[in-house]
Amino acid sequence: MAGLRLDAIGHRLLAPVGLTLAAGEMVFLSGPSGSGKSLLLRAIADLDPNTGEVWLGDEARSSMTPPHWRRRVGLLPAESFWWAESVGKHFPVTKTATASALPPMVDWLAQLGFDPDVLNWSIARLSTGERQRLALVRLLAQKPEALLLDEATANLDPAGRGRVETLVDTYRRNVRAAVLWVSHDPEQRQRLAEISDVQSIGRSYVIRDGRLEPES
Repeated sequence: MAGLRLDAIGHRLLAPVGLTLAAGEMVFLSGPSGSGKSLLLRAIADLDPNTGEVWLGDEARSSMTPPHWRRRVGLLPAESFWWAESVGKHFPVTKTATASALPPMVDWLAQLGFDPDVLNWSIARLSTGERQRLALVRLLAQKPEALLLDEATANLDPAGRGRVETLVDTYRRNVRAAVLWVSHDPEQRQRLAEISDVQSIGRSYVIRDGRLEPES
């Protein structure tokens, strides 16, 4: 699996950023509201105008079509978007939700507290926390090689938060995915370090006055 490298990535609120994440490394990002954290993730995903280049291993973002890049470098936004009536229609599987058609997705659903039947649920019946957890499974179903997580546990209770942290860490370790995680939870890094290999979870950055700096 490849690492993720930002080469002078910038947007209207942030000076150009240079940052390298090794394959399998998890790095945290924080900063005041409105400082540009979400915009940085969107710039990396090439969803907003930006300068610079991003590399996945030795492959440049500019060498790929935007949809292909976004499958390989997956963004989980703070608020997920749902466009069809049922949950299952948002996943890259058959329309009939059967356990035999879903591995390993059925295991991810179980880890987050869902039965496979959740794919037959109406979007309208989902709580905010359920949407957030299901959006993570939807993202992982694309088999991304790097993850951009924007407040992935912000709307979850402690149990749901723990489930998401464990699943993200398991995916990271299994596929050696680089993870850039925007989080305002100062204890999240410590919790993840306790359940994983500390060497891969140690760096944390903060955006101050339009610049990305190592967190002291």
